[in-house]
Amino acid sequence: MGDMTLDLTPRGAASIEALVNGPIQTNSYVVISNDECLIVDPAWEGERLVEHIRTAHPEVRVLGSVCTHGHADHVGGVAGVRAVVGDSALYELCAKDVTVPRANIEEQRAMWGIETPDPGEPTRLLAEGDTIELGDICLQVIETPGHTPGGIVLFAATEQGNIAFVGDTLFPGSHGRTDLSGGDEAAIMCSLSKLAKTLPPDTVCLTGHGDSTTMARELMQNPFMQM
Repeated sequence: MGDMTLDLTPRGAASIEALVNGPIQTNSYVVISNDECLIVDPAWEGERLVEHIRTAHPEVRVLGSVCTHGHADHVGGVAGVRAVVGDSALYELCAKDVTVPRANIEEQRAMWGIETPDPGEPTRLLAEGDTIELGDICLQVIETPGHTPGGIVLFAATEQGNIAFVGDTLFPGSHGRTDLSGGDEAAIMCSLSKLAKTLPPDTVCLTGHGDSTTMARELMQNPFMQM
């Protein structure tokens, strides 16, 4: 897993709205650029997410979903988004997490009694270095295994600044849990060190749960970034 080089040339603008939903208070991000919209990690009730976007932004075309990893609380809204958007709906997930949703849906049902609709087969399997064009911004895929084998971070250099959707890899002062099936503590340490080297310090890191942070803040205060 070599360090990748990001394209840091600022391009395009995006508006981002965080919607906290689902049984584990997941951040679903509505990302709009130039009248196109992707939902990053639609946690739950995908139909309602799309309805909300269409009501608030009637001019915007919802393209579908991209997921930072395959856990049930990050893909639970995919089925609903697909049902409302129709056959053209995107569902993008890292190739290395392709078996995770079904296994984790079972795991969350057994552990917490949560029922999650099956997201179906991804329309595109992502890997390190892939890009996702959305309106006039470009999301760059960084593989960050550890929380799951196919966890990814989505980075964009925009005219408003650098942003990264970090899923459950990085939290303020902490990192995602590695005790669920497919979790790997050594791998998440490598991923954090990779992010420390790869993401510019001013990058705003949008997390899968709770508050966002910046790379500069994490480099300073996150003990796991110092290793």
